[in-house]
Amino acid sequence: MNTIPAQEIKRRGISAVDQALKKGPVHVIKNNQPKYVILTEEEYKRLADATQPGGSIWEWLERPARGTRTKEEIDAYIREERESWGGR
Repeated sequence: MNTIPAQEIKRRGISAVDQALKKGPVHVIKNNQPKYVILTEEEYKRLADATQPGGSIWEWLERPARGTRTKEEIDAYIREERESWGGR
């Protein structure tokens, strides 16, 4: 993960971000926790491009989940699958 502390940005300014972006998206760490992700404009446009297969990332994130099974149904399926292994 490409990270930079928020304090480093305060100290060095945007040049610190520019340098980190050369390695890909930058996770900004604040209070020892990842708080933000910075992308280049090019990467942002790629993610926002609605003409790409499957649509933009924003459209993809807004789609409802395809799964319709409940946790109990999934647990029962897994239990049955394990039992079919015959004690291996």
